[in-house]
Amino acid sequence: MSKSKAKKSPAREWVDALVFAVVAASLIRWLLLEPFTIPTASMEKSLLVGDFLFVSKMHYGTRIPKTPLQVPLTHQKIWGTEIPSYSDAIQLPYYRLPGFSDVERNDVVVFNYPTEFQYPTDLKTNYIKRAVGTPGDVIEIKLSELIVNGEVGFKPEEMQFSYDVITNRPLNADFFKEYGINQDSFGTFSNGAGYLVFATEEIIKRLESSPVVTSVTKRIQPAGGETGIFPDGNMLGWNRDNYGPLKIPAKGWTIEMTQENVVKYGFAIEKYEGLENVEMKEAQLFIDGKKVDSYTFTQDYYFMMGDNRHDSYDSRYWGFVPEDHIVGKAWFLWLSLDKDESMFSKIRWNRFFKGIE
Repeated sequence: MSKSKAKKSPAREWVDALVFAVVAASLIRWLLLEPFTIPTASMEKSLLVGDFLFVSKMHYGTRIPKTPLQVPLTHQKIWGTEIPSYSDAIQLPYYRLPGFSDVERNDVVVFNYPTEFQYPTDLKTNYIKRAVGTPGDVIEIKLSELIVNGEVGFKPEEMQFSYDVITNRPLNADFFKEYGINQDSFGTFSNGAGYLVFATEEIIKRLESSPVVTSVTKRIQPAGGETGIFPDGNMLGWNRDNYGPLKIPAKGWTIEMTQENVVKYGFAIEKYEGLENVEMKEAQLFIDGKKVDSYTFTQDYYFMMGDNRHDSYDSRYWGFVPEDHIVGKAWFLWLSLDKDESMFSKIRWNRFFKGIE
Protein backbone atom coordinates (compact mmCIF):
# COMPACT_ATOMS: atom_id res chain seq x y z
CA MET A 1 0.00 0.00 0.00
CA SER A 2 1.49 3.36 -1.07
CA LYS A 3 2.12 6.01 1.51
CA SER A 4 -0.02 9.15 1.27
CA LYS A 5 1.84 12.33 0.38
CA ALA A 6 2.54 14.48 3.42
CA LYS A 7 0.42 17.62 3.49
CA LYS A 8 2.37 20.87 3.34
CA SER A 9 2.18 23.14 6.34
CA PRO A 10 0.61 26.61 5.84
CA ALA A 11 4.06 28.20 6.22
CA ARG A 12 5.52 25.92 3.52
CA GLU A 13 2.62 26.68 1.18
CA TRP A 14 3.12 30.41 1.76
CA VAL A 15 6.87 30.15 1.02
CA ASP A 16 6.22 28.09 -2.13
CA ALA A 17 3.68 30.62 -3.38
CA LEU A 18 6.05 33.50 -2.68
CA VAL A 19 8.93 31.78 -4.51
CA PHE A 20 6.67 31.02 -7.49
CA ALA A 21 5.46 34.64 -7.62
CA VAL A 22 9.02 36.03 -7.49
CA VAL A 23 10.25 33.64 -10.19
CA ALA A 24 7.25 34.35 -12.43
CA ALA A 25 7.52 38.13 -11.98
CA SER A 26 11.28 38.01 -12.64
CA LEU A 27 10.79 36.04 -15.86
CA ILE A 28 8.04 38.37 -17.10
CA ARG A 29 10.17 41.43 -16.21
CA TRP A 30 13.18 39.98 -18.01
CA LEU A 31 11.53 38.43 -21.08
CA LEU A 32 8.36 40.39 -21.80
CA LEU A 33 7.43 43.60 -19.97
CA GLU A 34 8.96 45.84 -17.34
CA PRO A 35 7.16 48.65 -15.50
CA PHE A 36 8.67 52.11 -15.65
CA THR A 37 7.79 55.49 -14.11
CA ILE A 38 8.33 58.92 -15.66
CA PRO A 39 10.38 60.87 -13.05
CA THR A 40 11.26 64.07 -14.97
CA ALA A 41 9.70 66.52 -17.42
CA SER A 42 12.06 65.79 -20.33
CA MET A 43 9.28 64.14 -22.40
CA GLU A 44 6.40 66.51 -21.53
CA LYS A 45 3.75 66.70 -22.78
CA SER A 46 4.12 63.43 -24.69
CA LEU A 47 4.75 61.71 -21.36
CA LEU A 48 3.99 63.33 -18.01
CA VAL A 49 5.72 63.17 -14.65
CA GLY A 50 3.76 60.53 -12.76
CA ASP A 51 2.97 58.39 -15.81
CA PHE A 52 3.40 54.65 -15.22
CA LEU A 53 4.09 52.61 -18.33
CA PHE A 54 5.10 49.20 -19.56
CA VAL A 55 8.28 48.78 -21.57
CA SER A 56 8.24 45.95 -24.11
CA LYS A 57 11.39 43.82 -24.13
CA MET A 58 9.92 41.78 -27.00
CA HIS A 59 9.96 44.48 -29.68
CA TYR A 60 13.73 44.85 -29.97
CA GLY A 61 14.58 41.47 -28.46
CA THR A 62 15.28 40.63 -24.83
CA ARG A 63 18.86 41.09 -23.64
CA ILE A 64 20.52 38.20 -21.87
CA PRO A 65 21.49 39.59 -18.43
CA LYS A 66 25.08 40.80 -18.43
CA THR A 67 25.10 40.74 -14.62
CA PRO A 68 23.34 37.50 -13.60
CA LEU A 69 24.21 37.60 -9.89
CA GLN A 70 21.47 39.94 -8.72
CA VAL A 71 18.69 40.00 -6.13
CA PRO A 72 15.43 39.39 -8.05
CA LEU A 73 13.20 42.38 -8.87
CA THR A 74 15.88 44.94 -7.97
CA HIS A 75 18.07 47.22 -10.06
CA GLN A 76 21.11 48.88 -8.46
CA LYS A 77 20.31 48.75 -4.72
CA ILE A 78 18.34 46.52 -2.37
CA TRP A 79 15.01 48.21 -1.66
CA GLY A 80 15.26 51.03 0.88
CA THR A 81 19.00 50.62 1.43
CA GLU A 82 22.31 51.67 -0.06
CA ILE A 83 23.42 48.03 -0.32
CA PRO A 84 24.25 46.93 -3.89
CA SER A 85 21.75 44.37 -5.15
CA TYR A 86 24.25 42.63 -7.43
CA SER A 87 27.73 41.20 -7.73
CA ASP A 88 29.80 41.86 -10.85
CA ALA A 89 31.98 38.81 -10.21
CA ILE A 90 30.40 37.26 -13.30
CA GLN A 91 29.89 39.37 -16.43
CA LEU A 92 28.39 37.66 -19.49
CA PRO A 93 28.99 38.84 -23.07
CA TYR A 94 26.27 40.92 -24.71
CA TYR A 95 23.58 38.93 -26.52
CA ARG A 96 20.04 39.85 -27.55
CA LEU A 97 17.26 37.41 -28.44
CA PRO A 98 15.45 37.98 -31.76
CA GLY A 99 12.81 40.73 -31.58
CA PHE A 100 9.86 41.95 -33.64
CA SER A 101 11.74 44.92 -35.07
CA ASP A 102 14.81 47.10 -34.87
CA VAL A 103 14.74 50.47 -33.15
CA GLU A 104 13.00 52.72 -35.68
CA ARG A 105 13.51 56.43 -36.02
CA ASN A 106 11.20 58.37 -33.64
CA ASP A 107 10.42 55.37 -31.41
CA VAL A 108 10.14 56.24 -27.72
CA VAL A 109 12.86 54.08 -26.18
CA VAL A 110 13.99 53.12 -22.69
CA PHE A 111 17.75 52.66 -22.42
CA ASN A 112 20.59 52.57 -19.90
CA TYR A 113 22.17 55.98 -19.34
CA PRO A 114 25.47 55.52 -21.21
CA THR A 115 27.92 57.61 -19.18
CA GLU A 116 27.08 56.05 -15.79
CA PHE A 117 30.26 54.00 -15.75
CA GLN A 118 30.17 53.02 -12.07
CA TYR A 119 27.59 50.31 -12.87
CA PRO A 120 27.54 47.37 -15.31
CA THR A 121 25.76 48.20 -18.57
CA ASP A 122 22.47 46.46 -17.72
CA LEU A 123 22.31 48.10 -14.28
CA LYS A 124 22.84 51.70 -15.32
CA THR A 125 19.94 54.07 -14.62
CA ASN A 126 17.04 53.75 -17.07
CA TYR A 127 16.30 56.80 -19.24
CA ILE A 128 13.45 57.38 -21.68
CA LYS A 129 13.75 59.55 -24.79
CA ARG A 130 12.81 59.59 -28.46
CA ALA A 131 15.25 57.99 -30.91
CA VAL A 132 15.45 60.91 -33.34
CA GLY A 133 18.48 59.42 -35.11
CA THR A 134 19.29 55.81 -36.02
CA PRO A 135 22.56 54.25 -37.26
CA GLY A 136 23.93 56.10 -40.30
CA ASP A 137 21.66 59.14 -39.94
CA VAL A 138 23.09 62.65 -40.01
CA ILE A 139 21.69 64.84 -37.23
CA GLU A 140 21.62 68.62 -37.32
CA ILE A 141 19.74 71.28 -35.38
CA LYS A 142 19.22 74.75 -36.85
CA LEU A 143 17.60 77.41 -34.63
CA SER A 144 15.99 74.62 -32.57
CA GLU A 145 14.60 72.77 -35.62
CA LEU A 146 15.74 69.17 -35.97
CA ILE A 147 17.13 68.18 -39.37
CA VAL A 148 17.67 64.48 -40.18
CA ASN A 149 19.51 63.53 -43.36
CA GLY A 150 18.96 67.01 -44.77
CA GLU A 151 15.18 67.05 -44.16
CA VAL A 152 13.06 68.50 -41.37
CA GLY A 153 12.73 65.85 -38.69
CA PHE A 154 9.62 64.44 -37.05
CA LYS A 155 7.82 66.91 -34.81
CA PRO A 156 5.97 65.25 -31.90
CA GLU A 157 2.44 66.56 -31.60
CA GLU A 158 3.05 67.90 -28.09
CA MET A 159 6.70 68.93 -28.37
CA GLN A 160 7.66 71.73 -25.97
CA PHE A 161 10.17 74.59 -25.98
CA SER A 162 10.88 77.39 -23.51
CA TYR A 163 9.42 80.89 -23.88
CA ASP A 164 9.70 84.28 -22.19
CA VAL A 165 6.16 85.39 -21.38
CA ILE A 166 5.84 89.07 -20.37
CA THR A 167 2.64 90.09 -18.58
CA ASN A 168 0.98 93.30 -17.37
CA ARG A 169 0.26 91.87 -13.92
CA PRO A 170 1.49 89.04 -11.67
CA LEU A 171 0.00 85.61 -12.40
CA ASN A 172 -0.55 82.59 -10.19
CA ALA A 173 -0.51 78.82 -10.65
CA ASP A 174 -4.27 78.70 -11.26
CA PHE A 175 -3.88 80.96 -14.30
CA PHE A 176 -1.29 78.67 -15.87
CA LYS A 177 -3.27 75.57 -14.91
CA GLU A 178 -6.13 76.78 -17.12
CA TYR A 179 -3.69 76.57 -20.04
CA GLY A 180 -2.45 73.10 -19.12
CA ILE A 181 0.85 74.37 -17.68
CA ASN A 182 1.77 72.68 -14.40
CA GLN A 183 3.67 74.23 -11.50
CA ASP A 184 7.01 72.76 -12.64
CA SER A 185 6.70 74.23 -16.15
CA PHE A 186 6.89 77.94 -15.31
CA GLY A 187 8.93 80.30 -13.18
CA THR A 188 9.21 84.05 -12.66
CA PHE A 189 11.92 86.50 -13.62
CA SER A 190 12.28 90.30 -13.90
CA ASN A 191 10.60 91.00 -10.53
CA GLY A 192 7.51 88.99 -11.39
CA ALA A 193 6.76 90.83 -14.63
CA GLY A 194 7.92 87.92 -16.77
CA TYR A 195 7.71 84.15 -16.78
CA LEU A 196 9.85 81.39 -18.20
CA VAL A 197 7.31 78.91 -19.57
CA PHE A 198 7.77 75.44 -21.06
CA ALA A 199 4.86 74.80 -23.41
CA THR A 200 3.66 73.49 -26.75
CA GLU A 201 3.05 75.78 -29.73
CA GLU A 202 -0.71 75.33 -29.30
CA ILE A 203 -0.61 76.46 -25.67
CA ILE A 204 1.61 79.42 -26.56
CA LYS A 205 -0.88 80.58 -29.20
CA ARG A 206 -3.61 80.52 -26.56
CA LEU A 207 -1.41 82.45 -24.13
CA GLU A 208 -0.67 85.10 -26.75
CA SER A 209 -4.40 85.82 -27.03
CA SER A 210 -4.73 86.50 -23.29
CA PRO A 211 -5.23 90.20 -22.43
CA VAL A 212 -2.73 89.93 -19.56
CA VAL A 213 0.10 88.74 -21.84
CA THR A 214 1.98 91.54 -23.59
CA SER A 215 4.63 89.50 -25.44
CA VAL A 216 5.91 85.96 -25.96
CA THR A 217 9.43 85.16 -27.20
CA LYS A 218 10.85 81.70 -27.88
CA ARG A 219 14.21 81.20 -26.14
CA ILE A 220 16.50 80.29 -29.03
CA GLN A 221 20.24 80.30 -28.49
CA PRO A 222 22.11 82.07 -31.31
CA ALA A 223 24.88 80.24 -33.15
CA GLY A 224 27.95 79.71 -30.98
CA GLY A 225 29.60 77.22 -28.69
CA GLU A 226 28.10 76.02 -25.41
CA THR A 227 29.96 74.34 -22.56
CA GLY A 228 28.75 70.83 -21.81
CA ILE A 229 27.53 70.04 -25.32
CA PHE A 230 28.71 66.71 -26.80
CA PRO A 231 31.36 66.16 -27.98
CA ASP A 232 32.96 69.59 -27.52
CA GLY A 233 30.48 72.41 -27.97
CA ASN A 234 32.97 75.21 -27.56
CA MET A 235 35.46 73.81 -30.07
CA LEU A 236 32.84 72.91 -32.70
CA GLY A 237 30.65 75.98 -32.08
CA TRP A 238 27.59 73.85 -31.20
CA ASN A 239 24.81 74.47 -28.69
CA ARG A 240 21.40 72.99 -27.86
CA ASP A 241 19.64 74.91 -30.66
CA ASN A 242 22.41 74.90 -33.26
CA TYR A 243 24.06 71.52 -33.45
CA GLY A 244 25.91 69.36 -35.94
CA PRO A 245 25.97 68.02 -38.55
CA LEU A 246 26.91 64.77 -36.81
CA LYS A 247 26.70 61.30 -38.37
CA ILE A 248 25.56 58.50 -36.06
CA PRO A 249 27.86 55.46 -36.10
CA ALA A 250 26.58 52.20 -37.58
CA LYS A 251 27.98 48.71 -37.22
CA GLY A 252 30.58 48.17 -39.94
CA TRP A 253 31.09 51.88 -40.67
CA THR A 254 34.76 52.72 -41.16
CA ILE A 255 36.00 56.25 -40.55
CA GLU A 256 39.33 57.96 -40.98
CA MET A 257 40.63 59.11 -37.61
CA THR A 258 41.13 62.75 -38.53
CA GLN A 259 41.43 65.32 -35.75
CA GLU A 260 37.73 66.17 -36.12
CA ASN A 261 36.64 62.52 -36.07
CA VAL A 262 38.73 61.84 -32.97
CA VAL A 263 36.81 64.65 -31.27
CA LYS A 264 33.42 63.39 -32.52
CA TYR A 265 33.85 59.63 -32.13
CA GLY A 266 36.84 59.00 -29.88
CA PHE A 267 34.72 58.89 -26.71
CA ALA A 268 32.36 56.25 -28.14
CA ILE A 269 35.29 54.12 -29.33
CA GLU A 270 36.98 54.37 -25.94
CA LYS A 271 33.93 53.69 -23.78
CA TYR A 272 31.49 51.49 -25.72
CA GLU A 273 33.40 49.36 -28.24
CA GLY A 274 34.70 46.80 -25.75
CA LEU A 275 38.35 47.79 -26.11
CA GLU A 276 40.64 47.64 -23.07
CA ASN A 277 43.46 50.04 -23.89
CA VAL A 278 42.29 53.17 -25.71
CA GLU A 279 43.85 56.62 -25.42
CA MET A 280 43.27 59.97 -27.09
CA LYS A 281 46.33 62.22 -27.13
CA GLU A 282 46.77 65.42 -29.10
CA ALA A 283 43.65 64.67 -31.18
CA GLN A 284 44.98 61.24 -32.14
CA LEU A 285 43.57 57.81 -31.26
CA PHE A 286 45.76 55.05 -29.82
CA ILE A 287 44.65 51.44 -29.31
CA ASP A 288 47.01 49.15 -27.40
CA GLY A 289 49.63 51.87 -27.67
CA LYS A 290 49.49 52.07 -31.47
CA LYS A 291 48.23 55.10 -33.38
CA VAL A 292 45.06 54.26 -35.34
CA ASP A 293 44.45 55.91 -38.71
CA SER A 294 40.99 54.38 -39.28
CA TYR A 295 38.39 52.56 -37.20
CA THR A 296 35.42 50.26 -37.97
CA PHE A 297 32.53 50.34 -35.47
CA THR A 298 31.39 47.03 -34.01
CA GLN A 299 27.84 48.00 -33.01
CA ASP A 300 25.03 50.40 -33.89
CA TYR A 301 24.37 53.69 -32.09
CA TYR A 302 21.39 56.01 -31.63
CA PHE A 303 20.79 59.70 -30.95
CA MET A 304 18.14 60.39 -28.29
CA MET A 305 16.25 63.62 -27.55
CA GLY A 306 13.41 64.52 -25.21
CA ASP A 307 10.19 66.02 -26.59
CA ASN A 308 10.56 68.86 -24.06
CA ARG A 309 13.48 70.16 -26.11
CA HIS A 310 14.66 72.92 -23.77
CA ASP A 311 14.29 70.85 -20.59
CA SER A 312 15.87 67.57 -21.63
CA TYR A 313 19.30 66.21 -20.75
CA ASP A 314 19.91 64.03 -23.80
CA SER A 315 22.32 63.05 -26.58
CA ARG A 316 23.13 66.70 -27.24
CA TYR A 317 24.89 66.65 -23.86
CA TRP A 318 26.21 63.09 -23.35
CA GLY A 319 26.38 61.60 -26.84
CA PHE A 320 25.36 58.39 -28.56
CA VAL A 321 23.44 55.46 -27.07
CA PRO A 322 25.08 52.12 -27.97
CA GLU A 323 22.85 49.29 -29.16
CA ASP A 324 23.77 47.13 -26.16
CA HIS A 325 22.31 49.83 -23.86
CA ILE A 326 18.81 49.60 -25.38
CA VAL A 327 16.30 48.18 -22.86
CA GLY A 328 13.04 48.21 -24.80
CA LYS A 329 10.23 50.09 -26.49
CA ALA A 330 7.91 52.28 -24.42
CA TRP A 331 4.58 50.60 -25.17
CA PHE A 332 1.55 51.86 -23.20
CA LEU A 333 0.51 53.63 -20.00
CA TRP A 334 -1.36 51.75 -17.29
CA LEU A 335 -1.62 54.51 -14.65
CA SER A 336 -0.98 58.25 -14.35
CA LEU A 337 -0.87 60.29 -11.14
CA ASP A 338 -0.65 64.08 -10.82
CA LYS A 339 1.57 64.95 -7.84
CA ASP A 340 0.04 68.44 -7.61
CA GLU A 341 -3.48 67.10 -6.99
CA SER A 342 -5.01 65.21 -4.06
CA MET A 343 -7.26 62.21 -3.49
CA PHE A 344 -9.10 61.02 -6.61
CA SER A 345 -8.13 64.17 -8.50
CA LYS A 346 -4.59 62.78 -8.61
CA ILE A 347 -5.62 60.13 -11.13
CA ARG A 348 -5.46 61.15 -14.78
CA TRP A 349 -8.21 58.81 -15.98
CA ASN A 350 -7.88 59.85 -19.62
CA ARG A 351 -4.34 58.45 -19.79
CA PHE A 352 -5.19 54.89 -18.74
CA PHE A 353 -4.00 52.29 -21.29
CA LYS A 354 -2.93 54.99 -23.69
CA GLY A 355 -0.47 53.84 -26.36
CA ILE A 356 2.86 55.66 -26.65
CA GLU A 357 3.73 57.20 -30.00
